[in-house]
Amino acid sequence: MSTKTAKAKNAAASRWISYRPEIKVVDCTIRDGGLMNNHHFDDQIVKVVYDTCVAAGVDYMELGYKASRKSIKLGEHGCWKYCQEEDLRRMVGDNQTALKLCVMADAERCDYHEDILPKKDSVLDMIRVATYISQIPTALDMVKDAHDKGYETTVNLMAASIIPERELNEGLELLATSEAKAIYLVDSFGAFYSEQIRFLVKTYLAYCKPAGKEVGMHMHNNLQLAFANTIEGITLGANFLDATMAGLGRGAGNCPMELLLGFLHNPKYELRPVLDCVQNHVEPMRAKLLWGYDLPYLLTGLLNQHPRVAIKFKEAELKGEKGDILKFHDTVTDQE
Repeated sequence: MSTKTAKAKNAAASRWISYRPEIKVVDCTIRDGGLMNNHHFDDQIVKVVYDTCVAAGVDYMELGYKASRKSIKLGEHGCWKYCQEEDLRRMVGDNQTALKLCVMADAERCDYHEDILPKKDSVLDMIRVATYISQIPTALDMVKDAHDKGYETTVNLMAASIIPERELNEGLELLATSEAKAIYLVDSFGAFYSEQIRFLVKTYLAYCKPAGKEVGMHMHNNLQLAFANTIEGITLGANFLDATMAGLGRGAGNCPMELLLGFLHNPKYELRPVLDCVQNHVEPMRAKLLWGYDLPYLLTGLLNQHPRVAIKFKEAELKGEKGDILKFHDTVTDQE
């Protein structure tokens, strides 16, 4: 395709796809990808992803977790499980860029009063609290603690596909009273189809918009719908969008950053640095980390199950044990 033809094609596409200045893109490559290697990323890949986010104009980068360090087993997890300040600054210095930095803190798995420093003492800009529906009281306290320390905050309400509608409405009503700037719809098991996304995003917006909050999208790719479902959310008005380089993330992975930036048609975002990162740094890890769409992840997505059993199936393959997908199918369907 000639340059002239490519420009004409892009111009035609831009007439149909508009962007909103309110949209914020969050890179989760190191945090979500760390679930596939116990957070043992070497410094080089973390720095490359950081530099890529800066060059690409991404709005936020999530560097890892703020997990409790009270029961650490030496060597079990890499430093991005804990994101201590000295490790963060080793990668980003004082982060004198437009890129904002964040970490995720799981409700009931983080000593947040002690481990999350006041904003003035940290290079971080935002704390993302992840919570199950039953943990919302703890999550609300975590959000307030982080907000009072000077951080931006969001809440990722996990496993939305298994929350009964009444409980979801009650949970969203509570979260809408919090200091969080965005409440995320999280497809933890990669089980949602577009019609469910439409219903849920509208539900989230009904609680969030009157409270001055945004809706976020964090999709998993078990059914190869992470990108499509993210688009569905954008179309309806979700403005906080999670993605990862080459879709790197737990199990089937996430919405790929390269697809998302290409879709947004926002001149502030640059696709070329992302392509470089994917080609030269992320894709070479796939054979070892084994993320991305595959039949075991398809089955757990179809069954609305946690992908842990599919991850074990893939890990056994990595050790040379030939898996039997039919046997796996029969095993997981017997659990239904």
